[in-house]
Amino acid sequence: MKKIGIVITDGVGFRNFVMSDFLAEARLQFDSIIIYSGLPISAYPAVLPSGVTIKELDVFVEGKWTWFFRKWKELAHLYQFKSFYGMRDNLHSGYPKTNSARSLLVKLIYFFTQTVHSSASILFAEKLQFLSFAKHKITKGYIQILRDDQPTHIFFTHQRPPYLAPFLYAAIESKIPVSSFIFSWDNLASKGRMLGTFDYFLVWSDLMKKELLYFYPNVKEEQVRVVGTPQFEPYVMDKYKTEKQDFYTKFALEGNQKIICFSCADASIGANDPVVIRTIANAIRENKMGFPCQFLVRTSPAEGPERFAAIQKDFPEIIWNTPKWILTRENHAESWSQRIPSEEDIRDLRSLLEYVDLNVNMCSTMSLDFMLFDKPVINTVFGNPENGLYDDQRFLGYDHFKKVVDSQSVTIAQNPTELIDQIQEALAHPSARTKERKALIELQISEDLVGTSKRIAATLSEWNDRT
Repeated sequence: MKKIGIVITDGVGFRNFVMSDFLAEARLQFDSIIIYSGLPISAYPAVLPSGVTIKELDVFVEGKWTWFFRKWKELAHLYQFKSFYGMRDNLHSGYPKTNSARSLLVKLIYFFTQTVHSSASILFAEKLQFLSFAKHKITKGYIQILRDDQPTHIFFTHQRPPYLAPFLYAAIESKIPVSSFIFSWDNLASKGRMLGTFDYFLVWSDLMKKELLYFYPNVKEEQVRVVGTPQFEPYVMDKYKTEKQDFYTKFALEGNQKIICFSCADASIGANDPVVIRTIANAIRENKMGFPCQFLVRTSPAEGPERFAAIQKDFPEIIWNTPKWILTRENHAESWSQRIPSEEDIRDLRSLLEYVDLNVNMCSTMSLDFMLFDKPVINTVFGNPENGLYDDQRFLGYDHFKKVVDSQSVTIAQNPTELIDQIQEALAHPSARTKERKALIELQISEDLVGTSKRIAATLSEWNDRT
């Protein structure tokens, strides 16, 4: 009896593994599927493939010791690889600015891990972290769930959320093989430590495999499999296709004008979004683009459109696409994680990617989305320590984004003048960087979008059969 447990933690995992073809493909490989969900059961479709059941996980809240040992583990990992700019930047941005009791404790961990950050010390901190919640009632509940369900393999769709560490511990204690999908393109070269130790890893690309083996030297090459990512699979699924005329009608677009799309970051890193939006909107009003243009702004799924209210009032001609992500649970510690996309929103996003003429964003993975449809992309970084804007220029030094810059698949606008010049150039010569865009896609996503879910399911089945 092959029974896989799939751990889905948030709305993006829901999009990648529930709204793609993954469950149908996994059902062909396994006798039954249990979704262990960090989202409420009500978030899931009423009709799922036969043999799929959902169990809602109790939410684990870290105690003081668990937090302490996790923080130790994560900061030691950042210090171990501080030669990478993204790691150093996260160390710098995470250093406490106050002297509260908690801040002083964090400063103490910084001081200690600055010199003690070997792989052995990190694994020791992780062992202490796991021991700190081993007797917790939620951990015991997880162990009982797994004892009752008896899955033969457990697949974590995200490698980082610390509140899932007790479930990973429960699986390890139950001697169930565990695998994880590396969630995003920037996770390995700039983020902190994974939530724990897995037996197997699924990665986007040969590049990501190389990064994983470097940052986690205890991982062996045969434990890692390149499969691509289901993040982009909806773009080749017929159910999410929209005809061009329907797209134009829905968003009240003019057929004889170019479409510039700006995709926002969330408020935590997108503080300069309003500046960029106003720059583009004013340039269109002043006919500076070289073509008749219309402007469409897609806000971040992690937030509502409220922070753009003043812009909406000042520029009523801007067309807004507020992602239709549904908040499934109130009063959650990470409320953004409880938002799930609607099918309508995936169709809207795909139609944007397919039919707009140009995308502008701040160093986002959305650059890859638009490149998959061979659209020109401009990345804006207007802020630095000298000009008073949010310092987004520092992201140019992150290892994953340096590869984008070096590829010359995008242009980088560091001020309004550069942005308008680059928009003019991109609209006039949209295919100028086609070769570079294709090369970057091949670097970041080493497998074809078609068949992604099938590859993942087949790989999980293969790993299941090894035990």
